Amino acid sequence: MGVPSVHCVVARANAHDLLRELGTSVLGTAAELRHDDSGQPWIWANGTRYWASLSHGRNVVAVALSLDGPVGVDIEARRSFAVDGLVRRWFDPAEVAWLDAQEDRIEAFLWLWTAKEAVGKALGKGLRDAGLRRLMPLRDGLVPGTGLAIRHPDIALDAVLAVAVHVPADPGNAAAVRSTVRSRTSFPVVVRGN
Repeated sequence: MGVPSVHCVVARANAHDLLRELGTSVLGTAAELRHDDSGQPWIWANGTRYWASLSHGRNVVAVALSLDGPVGVDIEARRSFAVDGLVRRWFDPAEVAWLDAQEDRIEAFLWLWTAKEAVGKALGKGLRDAGLRRLMPLRDGLVPGTGLAIRHPDIALDAVLAVAVHVPADPGNAAAVRSTVRSRTSFPVVVRGN
């Protein structure tokens, strides 16, 4: 089983322009940004439709392009704010317990929030249909029942980045899927800006 080809760029730029540039760079030809009826972005190049996602944070954007299957990206700037109301209202009790045990509750909240957003984007639903209640793994790994894995690559900006990637799976080989997810820590994340 091969590791999916996923490319992600984080920058202080226009998200649509950045996604077109990423598509052109990765695919080696002019890429066109399009949107489906639900507003989900995708890249058109060489007569082929490629999966794409974008996210706007405070003064930063993240874009992702996948050649192999659905992808979702979310970025949130680190900042101080009250999280208790959101956590108790929207998160599963297991997630609340995990968050309460974390030393930095805001960082933990942003970690879960960005994961939920990225997975929702990869599924084409956003946070609709109980997306905030969708259980996330409490560390990077497979998201139950979705065919996706979630990763939180380190970036050089004061933000939390989550990328949800499609995991090609052989249903009879769960060990290979777990191995693929663990090995995917090095998919390309390029950070631009200051």
